[in-house]
Amino acid sequence: MLIRMQQPAASDRSTAIPSLYPSQASPTADSKYKHCIAEDPEWSLVTVPCLTELCLQHIADHFEKNPILDRLLPEHQRKVLDRLSTGLPLTVTANLISDEDYWKRCCTERWQVCNISNYGYSWKRMFFERHLENILKHFIPNTTDPNQVLEVIPLCKDYVQKLEVDQLLPPVKVDQKEEMDDLSDMGLEEVSTHHYDLGVLITALPHLQELHLSYGVKDCGMNFQWNLFNFTYQDCCNLAVAVKKCHSLKVFKLTHSTVDDDKTRLLVRNLLDHPCLVELNLSHNLIKDKGARAVGKLINHSRLETLNLYNNQIHHLGAQALAQALAKNSTLISLNLRLNCVEDEGGKAIGRALLTNTTLKSIHLGSNNLSGPTAILFSQVLAKNTTLTSINFSCNHLGLDGGKHLLDGLAENKALTEFDLRLTEVGQETEFLIHQIVWSNQEAARLGSLQQPLAKLL
Repeated sequence: MLIRMQQPAASDRSTAIPSLYPSQASPTADSKYKHCIAEDPEWSLVTVPCLTELCLQHIADHFEKNPILDRLLPEHQRKVLDRLSTGLPLTVTANLISDEDYWKRCCTERWQVCNISNYGYSWKRMFFERHLENILKHFIPNTTDPNQVLEVIPLCKDYVQKLEVDQLLPPVKVDQKEEMDDLSDMGLEEVSTHHYDLGVLITALPHLQELHLSYGVKDCGMNFQWNLFNFTYQDCCNLAVAVKKCHSLKVFKLTHSTVDDDKTRLLVRNLLDHPCLVELNLSHNLIKDKGARAVGKLINHSRLETLNLYNNQIHHLGAQALAQALAKNSTLISLNLRLNCVEDEGGKAIGRALLTNTTLKSIHLGSNNLSGPTAILFSQVLAKNTTLTSINFSCNHLGLDGGKHLLDGLAENKALTEFDLRLTEVGQETEFLIHQIVWSNQEAARLGSLQQPLAKLL
């Protein structure tokens, strides 16, 4: 900063000498000879930051090369974290920064929708789970460098508990369309459409509890090909082995992936006696009776609590196999068989199983071509079973007589709180009376839940 002092004229130099005593100083002389002219007119002493602030800013600006954080005072750490860029390499920030505010900025700047409740209210967990999911969704075998996955494993393995991958790409490029069509005509699509093997990843995540997968392509547009949705037998082998080794896994969902009977049996063989698995979802697949029979074996050789086989091709033989397992089971709480075709033979088999089963709370048999005989047997279930709280018979043909039998069975039932009879042709009056009983059970259950805490206090 250059400061120039205006020099007095020669004739006035004798009067320009400042007095040693303030009372003798001349106001005119002060205003004339002590005026400062600064080079920067906006410069002010107030804006000069203190040395501490300069140091903290330097640390934030050079954090990638020299990450200093633990040695700072707590208030200084806060200032540095607030100034850090969210674009820093994960190799620097992953295992060094645990501050939730920093990871919140990383999430909100990258994704528009951030529901932290789905991630245990942890922003850091959300970031690493969604970051890893994004890598897997866009991984193209034989094209994408596998190190993209391998390098992120040591960074995220302590934070990932759930993976939801609704797209897995096969090794198909847009400019290979004609070549792939030729291979498809030759029956060689299995050779060229294997997906990324998740085995290395899944077994390296010690805290993974939920795995949701769909082998297909989203938004393929004009590049649609059937082999983009081909979950091959080799894919199934790789996945089954990986899931077997993942002892921490509690929830496994494999949906919209053309899983047939052979692949179902392969999966079941590797899931038998799994130590932690409590929920299995194989909905929207191609499972038939043989696959359902394999799942029935799994029911009594695991700790399954929730089983979802919604929208498959299970008929009465498969339903009978599931019913046989259900009659002996003591862990399953929820069973969803919606949108299959079990018909009355399968429906009655399941009803007979529920006469002895004492653990199942929810069953969904909607859209299964059921009619009066199933309703008659379930009237006995309603009169005897005290565990079931939810039944869904929607979109079946139970008829007026079937509805009356269900109403009679409900006369003494105090447990059922949900009963869906939409589009079952039971008649409006019967449906209204049934809903009145169910509503009464709901109120009793609600009052009971309110009285329990009071009883504990007393």
